[in-house]
Amino acid sequence: MPGPPGRPAGPPARRRAEPRPSAIKDLLNGVGYLLRGIGWTARHPAQWAFGLIPALIVLAAYAAALVTLAFYLDDLAGWVTPFADGWSDAARASARVIAGIAIYGASVFLAVLTFTAVTLLVGDPFYEAIAVRVEESQGGAPPDPDVPLLVQIGHAIKDTAVLGIVAVLFAVVFFAAGFLPLIGQTVVPVVAAMVSGYFLAGELTSIALERRGLRRRERFARLKADRPLVVGFGAATFVVFLIPLGAVFAMPGAVAGATLLARERLADDPLGTAGHAGTAGQG
Repeated sequence: MPGPPGRPAGPPARRRAEPRPSAIKDLLNGVGYLLRGIGWTARHPAQWAFGLIPALIVLAAYAAALVTLAFYLDDLAGWVTPFADGWSDAARASARVIAGIAIYGASVFLAVLTFTAVTLLVGDPFYEAIAVRVEESQGGAPPDPDVPLLVQIGHAIKDTAVLGIVAVLFAVVFFAAGFLPLIGQTVVPVVAAMVSGYFLAGELTSIALERRGLRRRERFARLKADRPLVVGFGAATFVVFLIPLGAVFAMPGAVAGATLLARERLADDPLGTAGHAGTAGQG
């Protein structure tokens, strides 16, 4: 018996895939948010100078720690390479140079990753004020969260402690990977920059996202959903922070850029969408 009229039977038509945003484009857009944040502080020099104060305080403490580490680096390199004691002089010296580079590199990685968290904790009133000014320049800031101050401080300390633990774990992994020939000196630093950038972005966007009632788990869910964009912003910030004094001078701009990123791409409230559509490029 003939089948119903219509198209001849055949394999089902393949559904056209929905276009997906380019990961490379999102990475570059993430870098653009950092540049926009720096541009915002350049147009508001008083806010930039205001944001330098806590960064300078934390920088002094971190610099003292890294200088002290440098004095004891040879001893530490020997302590972590006891297996090289019986090697020839050249082989033992090479192993301990690599160990020293890995120790100091892991320490710098840990410092860069935690610098933002500690600076945000110390300078919370400073960067909260900058974030509000950025939001107001783009159409309006959300109201202050209805959370007691002591509770907010407790959340901030807890988040900083969690980030510190994660940073230590990654620092240990990258320290061990630094011993791998060639890979440890090429691939590992790139991966470290991307991982560090992801967590830096999480810390920097926390100010704007917490004002919208999002806690750490919810914030990182938003970051994961826009990972290439977030990594682009965070990795660019990480690289700038590696420049001598870059973490100090770029910190206010990084906070401003993170606020724009959170407002326009990570938040789901009207200020994060309609505000961008109506006021993009202002400020």
